[in-house]
Amino acid sequence: MSRKIFVAGVGMLPFTKPGASETYEKMGAAAARLALADAGVGYEAVQQAYASFIFGDSCSGQRALYEVGLTGIPIINVNNNCSSGSTAIYLARQAIEAGAADVVLAVGFEQMNPGAPAGGYSDRPTPLDRFRASVDERTGASDMPVALRLFGGAGFEHMARFGTPLEAFANVRAKASRHAARNPLAVFRKEVTAAEVLADQVIWPGVMTRLMACPPTCGAAAVLLCSEEGARKYGLDTRVWIAAQALTTDAADTFDSGDMRNIVGHGMAQRAVEQVYAAAGIGPEDVDVVELHDCFAQNELIMYEALGLCPEGGAEKFITDGDNSYGGRFVVNPSGGLLSKGHPIGATGLAQCFELTQQLRGAADERQVEGARVALQHNVGVGGACVVTMYRS
Repeated sequence: MSRKIFVAGVGMLPFTKPGASETYEKMGAAAARLALADAGVGYEAVQQAYASFIFGDSCSGQRALYEVGLTGIPIINVNNNCSSGSTAIYLARQAIEAGAADVVLAVGFEQMNPGAPAGGYSDRPTPLDRFRASVDERTGASDMPVALRLFGGAGFEHMARFGTPLEAFANVRAKASRHAARNPLAVFRKEVTAAEVLADQVIWPGVMTRLMACPPTCGAAAVLLCSEEGARKYGLDTRVWIAAQALTTDAADTFDSGDMRNIVGHGMAQRAVEQVYAAAGIGPEDVDVVELHDCFAQNELIMYEALGLCPEGGAEKFITDGDNSYGGRFVVNPSGGLLSKGHPIGATGLAQCFELTQQLRGAADERQVEGARVALQHNVGVGGACVVTMYRS
């Protein structure tokens, strides 16, 4: 990267169940104010802003940020499915790296309804039609909600290829609950055991129970990025910086490989993380803490391998050995992840950055990963886009 770019401020609201939150513009404005306060700077210092959401009208970003200030700056609305929040960070970083701005705000929010998200339009093709068809022809699971079909199909693929037992996914979910119990901003803080996960309502026999899926959630988070020049001008925090970042979209292997893991971003994640490791000049062995996109327990397990945290087919052993939690090789999703912290889609990537910034500052309280210096963020949206970011302190 040609310019060093710092995470100067972060802010996040406690995530909530649908119906228990403020409206989106109040949440977005509150998160932005928190990030600005964390940085110790006013909104007048912000030169550009990127606003992330997927359930909302055009210019919802303006509606939220006009509550913070009316300064006439460019405000760009971002919708890249579940990777929208980290795409907003990606665009903010690019603006600074290109020299177009020195202080840029990324904010994400989502006001969701209960139940599985519904498609937006009935009179035109959905962007997910090829993804859905690829899974349906292999599994015959076309009567299930689309996200469940896609990620459940990916889990089914891993089970068929490597003999992965259902217990492995249950252990991922139980780990998420233990981590979230330490996070006051998580929506679900009750610990559950792997046995309780397995005994929960079956939503795909032999493949998934209800607790293995993240719930719809409301919330907001924000991140303020700056250049070295911006940091000097405003006296901003330079403890945490972006060491490398990549955004990838689908390649031919998504549909041509016959591998349902690629339908939900396995290939995208591999390509993105390879770019990040190469650009940063360090590999997975140097990473201390990870926030990855665990919208389903199945996806977390699959992404261990895609991100190089363990060998291909080695995820079950990785989990059994405890290498995904405190005392192991990595701490994955110390926040509780999407499974327990919650998944307000537009805010998710920004909330991941919030957690990793706190970890690298040594300010994560009971969740603190001892000696954390290198952090990896993975955020994926089917349709598709994957953003992988490495932060350092």
